[in-house]
Amino acid sequence: MSSRLPPAALSLKQFLQRQKVLAVYRNIFRTIRQVPDEADRKYLRDWAREEFKRNKNATNQDVIRMMISQASNHLEELQKSLALAKS
Repeated sequence: MSSRLPPAALSLKQFLQRQKVLAVYRNIFRTIRQVPDEADRKYLRDWAREEFKRNKNATNQDVIRMMISQASNHLEELQKSLALAKS
């Protein structure tokens, strides 16, 4: 019996991991919008886009999980830096 899913359909794990990646991506860009200096904002936007594009074709679940953790850590550092700059 053949599956009704297309051959490129994501498994549940892959789907959930993709959602995490997209959430981190959106949060990074939301946080970058808060950077006061335009040149710094452009640099951070370009850096973030390049990093995500460079790792776009990663398929190993463990590697992707590690990259999500790294991105979350970078996001947290950026948020802390912005909070300190505002105080």
